[in-house]
Amino acid sequence: MADERTRPARDETPQERADRNFAELLQELRVTQTGVQILFAFLLTLAFTPRFPDLDSVQRATYVTTLLLAVLAAALFTAPAALHRSLFQQNAKPTIVQVSSRLATAGLIVLMPAFTGSVLLVVDVTLGRTAGIIAGAGTLLGCLLLWHVLPKLVGRSGGTTAPTPRQEETTPVRQGEDSVRAPADRLP
Repeated sequence: MADERTRPARDETPQERADRNFAELLQELRVTQTGVQILFAFLLTLAFTPRFPDLDSVQRATYVTTLLLAVLAAALFTAPAALHRSLFQQNAKPTIVQVSSRLATAGLIVLMPAFTGSVLLVVDVTLGRTAGIIAGAGTLLGCLLLWHVLPKLVGRSGGTTAPTPRQEETTPVRQGEDSVRAPADRLP
């Protein structure tokens, strides 16, 4: 059946699934937020270093762009908490999960060029423009491979570990069913 997917059977209500998916999403956000906060703090301190006035116009543009991307990523990663707080106890958990998942995805998309710009700037200042461009391109490529290509490959292969007895119990999911899904619930 081409339009059917399988997922581990769970004895949970849609509300319980939304709660679980939101908890899993929050765990993912805790990991990414720490990295973004460290990057943002690093970028904020650069402007106050003795060497900052020596940056050329390309380096300054890279700095400002990267700083703004880091701020946007931080805002996207913290938005789910604000959304949850605003809609708390309004029976909106499934919607909160869907919107929060999209915000987290957007945050990761913005974080890629922020990482790239940070590496580009630091390597440009320390080793030169060509090395900075190569390092920045390598960073972007690494992020694309790890965050986009690898999940697709793992998803197509159905994972790399042998299923546990619990995972072998699967229930078909028809297209359009179960609209409350975190990225971790998606299987090929």
